[in-house]
Amino acid sequence: MARAIQRLLRQSVRDRKRIDAFLERHDFPLQEGAQTTFVFRGEVDEVRLQHWVYGLASSRSFERVEGTDLWYLTLELPPCSRIEYKLEVVEGEERRWIRDPLNPHLARDPFGANSVCATPGYETPEWTRPDPEARPGRIERFEVSSKVFRETRPVDVYLPARFSEARPYPLLVVHDGTDYQRYADLRTVLDNLIYRLEIPPLLVALTDSPRRLQEYGADRRHARFVAEELVPRLERVLPIDDDPASRGLMGASFGAVASLSTAWRYPGRFDRLLLQSGSFAFSDFGELHERGATFDPVVRFMNAFRRRPGRPTERLFLSCGIYEPLIYENRSLVPQLQAAGMTVRFEEARDGHNWLNWRDRLRAGLSWLFPGPLWMVYE
Repeated sequence: MARAIQRLLRQSVRDRKRIDAFLERHDFPLQEGAQTTFVFRGEVDEVRLQHWVYGLASSRSFERVEGTDLWYLTLELPPCSRIEYKLEVVEGEERRWIRDPLNPHLARDPFGANSVCATPGYETPEWTRPDPEARPGRIERFEVSSKVFRETRPVDVYLPARFSEARPYPLLVVHDGTDYQRYADLRTVLDNLIYRLEIPPLLVALTDSPRRLQEYGADRRHARFVAEELVPRLERVLPIDDDPASRGLMGASFGAVASLSTAWRYPGRFDRLLLQSGSFAFSDFGELHERGATFDPVVRFMNAFRRRPGRPTERLFLSCGIYEPLIYENRSLVPQLQAAGMTVRFEEARDGHNWLNWRDRLRAGLSWLFPGPLWMVYE
């Protein structure tokens, strides 16, 4: 239990001025060694911590300091951890999920924002922040006329600084490209890593889907769109290296499934895969699983892939948070990929299924798959 809370109890903090002073003196959540204490102040009936840490009860009740409107909850969290959470506040029949009023640190995603708790040892990587010395690339929009989906789709392409039509470039196709830009600072990361010579100048196709869960769920039409429509369209207007070792696919969650399934259906086309927190659900007995109908096509694909993985690519970088329920599937995939002759690097983090976890793994993944002059000299 946090010592600061104990001191409050001994000092009889029923005095509102002492509580005010206590809250002003500290940053929240409180960190004391391996213990993290969440604090809430308000005249409510109940406060609960709602978090996304697999293996820990997802809803934990706060205790109230007797005679006050101060609530607290102490958890043991390992060092270098990062979790996202909300507070559930109960007043009578009303239940509200809110961001922590005492914690200014937020992480945004397509659904809004969560409060963030980082334990000692975690730091935001400096290469994710804008570097005034790094010349920025630019985004150019292209239209892809798709017979597969019977529509025209916009695709943004990142062109590196000093882009030249006279030289060929590696190509990386990123699923959920707009979200990677908004929530994982992808454009800034690319600018920085290219400037530091950790990766070569890349062309990065930022693709999105209007029917994401359907198309990214191992849909063969999506694989055809990427391999037979998107890439050929870009080849006609951009100087893209035709070596498969210079072509990659990347995605997180269902986007990782889409990347793997595309490479599997078009072996030898994309020899670099960056797969983050892949939703690689499978079943050991028939097609039965407990993840809902949305995962049915994913399970069918993964079961088929596990039976006959073939050699869809040469190098894969996989990452996953140990606080995700998907950690089992991602760990299980590694030895099977290696047994099939593919070169695999797997990285775990004390984090969850979220965009900042994926952002924090980008340097390791991109520089291993596409090493720039720095690593080609010193590694």
